[in-house]
Amino acid sequence: MATPAHKRVLLKLSGEALMGDDPFGINRETIERMVADIAEVVKLGVELAIVIGGGNIFRGIALGAEGMDRATADYMGMMATVMNAMALQDAMRRAGIEARVQSALNIEQVVEPYIRPKAIRYLEEGKVVIFAAGTGNPFFTTDTAAALRGSEMGVEVVLKATKVDGVYSADPKKDKQATRYATISFDEALGKRLQIMDATAFALCRDQRLPIKVFNINKAGALKRVVMGEDEGTLVHV
Repeated sequence: MATPAHKRVLLKLSGEALMGDDPFGINRETIERMVADIAEVVKLGVELAIVIGGGNIFRGIALGAEGMDRATADYMGMMATVMNAMALQDAMRRAGIEARVQSALNIEQVVEPYIRPKAIRYLEEGKVVIFAAGTGNPFFTTDTAAALRGSEMGVEVVLKATKVDGVYSADPKKDKQATRYATISFDEALGKRLQIMDATAFALCRDQRLPIKVFNINKAGALKRVVMGEDEGTLVHV
């Protein structure tokens, strides 16, 4: 069996990725397909951490949250990520994958609190660790949580799962001449004003010299090809 290019990685999943073609919520077929892809990576011996968003759940209440205090809305979004993390953990359990959820918010009756040494030990034991509730603070996105947890876990790369197969020179849906970058530096991405992650997350990855791999999570086998170091998606590097 070929050796993976990365030993320990962090996968950033948006909540929207779990919706499939549904307007909001969790699509069972979609989450089962993602878990099957994750299982292939785990079988390779890759230590996998996941940060998950909550947009799929929050989208269903977004209109009601209009005009709401920003901090309150952000805490609601954090709770949505906990629900997604629990759903992902359950789908993994049914697929025979051991997973642990750790939350930045203290809700011990439901999931474990985030404890860094314990999370690292889980990874070393071959368990998937799912980080929920973002950073635990309002005004910070789950992209920032991914950069933060990735740095704390000592991962080799942050895998940003999107709906497009990499970073393009322009929006490929609007510009047929848009080209995909196989690799691009942080400074080049900033100079070209490419929106890869929010500014705080992007700056943290750059400062920690933590590369970002952008790829299409809906593309069959893409996650496995990324961890094997194949030409899939776009690598953002120092």
